Amino acid sequence: MTAKESFGEHIRALRESKGLPLRKVAAELDIDPSTLSKIERGERSANKEMLPVLATIFDESEDDLGLILLSDKVAYDLLEESNSDEILRVAEEKIKYLKNRNLQQGSLDL
Repeated sequence: MTAKESFGEHIRALRESKGLPLRKVAAELDIDPSTLSKIERGERSANKEMLPVLATIFDESEDDLGLILLSDKVAYDLLEESNSDEILRVAEEKIKYLKNRNLQQGSLDL
């Protein structure tokens, strides 16, 4: 996997390297082969519910597949923004703040 490779491109490469036909992988996902084809071409997005099945089929880490999927979503959401670097920086700070706040709310002072 490269940072530039999309989720769909990654899935296609894995599928082809295993010699699996589109229809078999689609059947495992319980989706139409045309839907999987659109995911591989980047015309449609996969969903997180597909990750465990894909991880099993391709003997890949579910976390690694999730990283690629979610980074695609973030990248496409910010693609047209002129200040995408700043948005990412602020979002990273916000995530740290929210995680810290949630940890503090979950702790009890006895």
